Amino acid sequence: MATLTDSQIAEIIAPYTAVDSGLAGKLSVYLDLLLRWNARTNLTAIREPEQIVARHFGESLFAGSHLGHPLPPTLLDLGSGAGFPGLPIALIHPEIGVTLAESQNKKSTFLREVVRTLALQNVEVWAGRAEDLGAGRRFHTVALRAVDNMEAALAAASSMAEAQIILLAGAGVESPEGYRFAETIRVPRSNSSILYRAIPK
Repeated sequence: MATLTDSQIAEIIAPYTAVDSGLAGKLSVYLDLLLRWNARTNLTAIREPEQIVARHFGESLFAGSHLGHPLPPTLLDLGSGAGFPGLPIALIHPEIGVTLAESQNKKSTFLREVVRTLALQNVEVWAGRAEDLGAGRRFHTVALRAVDNMEAALAAASSMAEAQIILLAGAGVESPEGYRFAETIRVPRSNSSILYRAIPK
């Protein structure tokens, strides 16, 4: 399968956020791993490298550029799948301790391979339901993207978030109980994706 050069990756991501050569190189390694694994196991329905970079990497990095200041010390990616948005956020912000929660074994195995290959010291992979992470374990920020059961996922997120929930989703999402949307930002180059930032009322 055709891959992309570091400069092509940086060019595709430019509308979402600025990418230096070091980050583009790491994203290139991530992309190659994703394409190889996706050829034999279904990690993402998107198959074209350019679309993976734009939709998955670009939108995740866009979320990573809207986490507020100061940056959160901890972030939980709830239902991480193939690592979105958590892994790109971990790459752009190595100072954030990122936990990727993914209950499907093939996906959590892939996440561990990416973390190992890129030697990411700030990333923990939790191969299970986020709710089983541990009684009372909480994170400054909980991030979600493309979850199956939005209502249940937001309820879980609200119970584990200390300060905010970051959500990449379509229009018409209602804020979880006890939260309000502080920001709703349309994702660049998308007709449907919106970045929601929810904070406690």
